[in-house]
Amino acid sequence: MSFSITTWNINSVRLRMPIVEQLVLKHRPDILCLQETKVPNELFPAAPLRAMGYDHIIIHGQKGYHGVAIASRIPLTEDHRQDYCGVGDARHISAIVERGNRRIRLHNFYVPAGGDEPDRTINPKFGHKLDFIEEMKQLKANGEANTSAILVGDLNIAPLEHDVWSHKQLLKIVSHTPVETDGLLEVMKRGGWHDLMRQHVPASEKLYTWWSYRAKDWEAADRGRRLDHIWSSPDLGPHLKRIEILKEARGWDRPSDHVPVTAHFDF
Repeated sequence: MSFSITTWNINSVRLRMPIVEQLVLKHRPDILCLQETKVPNELFPAAPLRAMGYDHIIIHGQKGYHGVAIASRIPLTEDHRQDYCGVGDARHISAIVERGNRRIRLHNFYVPAGGDEPDRTINPKFGHKLDFIEEMKQLKANGEANTSAILVGDLNIAPLEHDVWSHKQLLKIVSHTPVETDGLLEVMKRGGWHDLMRQHVPASEKLYTWWSYRAKDWEAADRGRRLDHIWSSPDLGPHLKRIEILKEARGWDRPSDHVPVTAHFDF
């Protein structure tokens, strides 16, 4: 039985619903996880998603900032929202999905970006990011009995050397500083998470999901970072068929600076 899940920081779901529809009509993932939806729950554009077959939608949004959503062709149950750092931000949502006689807890995250200065003493946003990552270290891939787990989202950290266009030049740039990368790798280690995106792509190869709006010609420069991730409990690794990074979406009309990433499974 096939199963596919797409994660995408859409950077305003109402503004970019045309390219969400473009993605869905062409690729039709079973589940679509969105981050940075930037819309309160009551204004979330659920109707066009339902018109395309996504009858099961759970959302956790707020006006103008953050926001996460899961839209699914498959029933979702036991939806949950975790208030990381206790500040009331809409940055996490999870639910249970059942596929191929498997019960899977799906987590959708939008980790704080952290501002521009990698020093928490002068930049509270960076401190907030580090605190958020510290709390994520408690999240276990095998935290529920008889339940597998998948974690997706914009984690705003490129943890490995070849997750960025220049490891040396980005060591002091937020998203690739050692304190961030060490922290995210510790989240994976403590939680027993498996990095699905690197399962079939060696750590020695470049892998990006984000290209800055600031680049005059993003494609020619190709100065990307892998900020978007798909992890799982180890038992799902053998069922992964492939990971697809839809780089072409960065060139679509009024694009997000992130592109969709899809994991395809066969159960």
